[in-house]
Amino acid sequence: MIKVCIFGAGSIGGYLAACLSKNNIDLSLIARGPHKRAIQENGLTLIKKDKTENFKLKVTDDPKELGIQDYIFISVKAHAISNIVDSLQSLIGENTTIISAVNGLPWWYFHKANTGTNLDEKHIDSVDPDGKIWNSLKPSRALGCVVYPAAEITEPGVIKHNGGERFTLGEPDGSKSERLKIIADLLIAGGLKAPQKSNLRDEIWIKLWGNCSFNIVSALHDKSLDEIGNEPELLNIVKKLMEECQSVGEKIGVKFNVSIDHRIKAAISIKGHKPSTTQDLHAKRPLEIDPIIGSIIEIGNKINVNTENLKSEYNKLKQKAEGLGLYKRSKIIDQITN
Repeated sequence: MIKVCIFGAGSIGGYLAACLSKNNIDLSLIARGPHKRAIQENGLTLIKKDKTENFKLKVTDDPKELGIQDYIFISVKAHAISNIVDSLQSLIGENTTIISAVNGLPWWYFHKANTGTNLDEKHIDSVDPDGKIWNSLKPSRALGCVVYPAAEITEPGVIKHNGGERFTLGEPDGSKSERLKIIADLLIAGGLKAPQKSNLRDEIWIKLWGNCSFNIVSALHDKSLDEIGNEPELLNIVKKLMEECQSVGEKIGVKFNVSIDHRIKAAISIKGHKPSTTQDLHAKRPLEIDPIIGSIIEIGNKINVNTENLKSEYNKLKQKAEGLGLYKRSKIIDQITN
C-alpha cells in the first residue's frame, strides 16, 4: 500500500488530506496543538460549497511514529521548511518523493534547471539559508508542485475550501516519470485537478508574478485585489514589480505566456479577496517574505538584473513585519538581497 504523509495539516495540507483519503492508501498527517487534538478527537471536517464532510484520519505530532513514506507533502509555510528537515528524516527512505506544496520559489528550483547560468545545481539562500534543505532532503527527491486552491482553518479541526482544485505537478527535469503519474492519479481520484507539466518552472513564475506584487502591495496597504485595481498609484507599483520579476525570470529561461496587463486584469477582477500575506498579517503569523520576493531579488543580484522597486517594497514590508514581531532579520538574507 502506498504511504503518503502530509507534514503540516493546515488549510492546504488538511484539504489535501481530505481529498487523498478517498484513495486506498496509508495516509497520515503531522499536525500540532489544538488543530491536531481536534482532528484526533473529532476527525477533520471539510466545508466545501454547501457540503460538510468529516474524515477520520491518522494524525500525530511525532513523525517517528509513522515510518518511511513513499510520498511526503510539505505544506508548512515556505520559510519554515528549514526548521523541520531534521524531523523529516525518519520519514525518508531511498525512494521517498518530497513535494513542497508552498508559495514562492521552491528550494529545489535550480536542480536540473539548465539555465546556462552559475545558479544551476545551487540552492537559493533567501529560500534555503546555507543550503540546509538542499543538503538534508536532496533535490533528487523533489517533485514540483504549484498550489492553486484557497482554504482556511475556521476553527481547530475544521477547514473551509474557498475555491480552486488544481495542484499542478512536474519533474524538475520535465520528464514524465512513474512517481509523477502515481501521485497525479491519486490526486485526481480524490477529486482534484493534477495536470503534469514538462515546463513547470514557467507556471511557478506566473504564480510568483502575482505573489511578489499583489501580495506585497496588499499587505503594505491592507487592500483587497479589486481595491488595488481602483487605485492607479498602487496599480503602477504592482506593474513595476511585475516588470522586474519578468526580467529576472526571462534571464534564466522562463517564458511568460500571458501579458502583465492580462495577469493584472485577472487578479483585480476578484472581489474582496486579500492575498495570503495580508491574511497572515491580520492573523499575526510570520510572513513568507523571502520565498516570494527575496528570492527574486537574490537571483537578480546574481545575474545582474535591476530589481530596485522589488527591493524598495521588500524592505518596507520587512520593516512593517519586524515591527509586529512577524519577521526575524537574518544576516545571510540581508547580505544577498541588498
